[in-house]
Amino acid sequence: MISWGISAVHTHRLIDDIIRLALEEDGPDITTEAIFPAEATLDAVMKAKEHGVIAGLDVAAGVFFITDPAIVCTFDVKDGDAVSPGQRIAVVTGPARGILKAERVALNFLQRMSGIATMTAQYVHRLQETQARILDTRKTAPGQRLLDKAAVRCGGGQNHRMGLFDMALIKDNHIDAAGSMPEAVARVRRTCPGIPVEVEARTIDDVRTLLELKVDRIMLDNFSLDMMRRAVALVAGRVPLEASGGITLENVRDVALTGVDYISAGEITHSVRALDISMIIEEAR
Repeated sequence: MISWGISAVHTHRLIDDIIRLALEEDGPDITTEAIFPAEATLDAVMKAKEHGVIAGLDVAAGVFFITDPAIVCTFDVKDGDAVSPGQRIAVVTGPARGILKAERVALNFLQRMSGIATMTAQYVHRLQETQARILDTRKTAPGQRLLDKAAVRCGGGQNHRMGLFDMALIKDNHIDAAGSMPEAVARVRRTCPGIPVEVEARTIDDVRTLLELKVDRIMLDNFSLDMMRRAVALVAGRVPLEASGGITLENVRDVALTGVDYISAGEITHSVRALDISMIIEEAR
């Protein structure tokens, strides 16, 4: 079961809202209702069609339950598990109309979340034997951030901010509007005491200034590898460093080897490819 990072009651309400909205988009299933009588039941199997990491089983089960509480999902794997082509993920049994109405919505959630978990796991694998950790960003599907960020954790990554409320991230526009980096940091600390403060650095001189300001984390925005190495040497472990901008599977290990603590990769949520998963009817009654 996924650890969602917020209270259980709040989590269930948010996920139910996301699922219901997705189901409402489809409306009534006129095709299935025309072909299957109300009393028809069936057994269906979900299978992976490629290698990947699973995420979103609770959400998929929720889709079926909200559609018809008589539908039963039995899972052969758990969130975070690796799967292979042809491997059975779940068995779904119950009323035929409900299962077929819910099928695509359940698969949409499961495939997207598993795609995120799979790509995140690929990034994490590239960082073996380094101290760096992969972070996500706020570049998530609108309305589905809770799901996207849960999937990142299933893939072995860590969450950056859940929103704009749990960490102050001072970027170039904020600094320019405040007039200086020290003034921007001072305003945030006055207004939001106790909130962690991360600031975007654009130059090595910025890094020096932020060390003096004793911020909680420094973001190295679009730094070259050489600049990252210089920043790591300058900071010498006094403040966590986060590399950001232009991160890909091809260059993430080189970035990690500079000695940074965190690497944020928007790609793991904004450009993810859904994992190929199918649902096949085994028996209809």
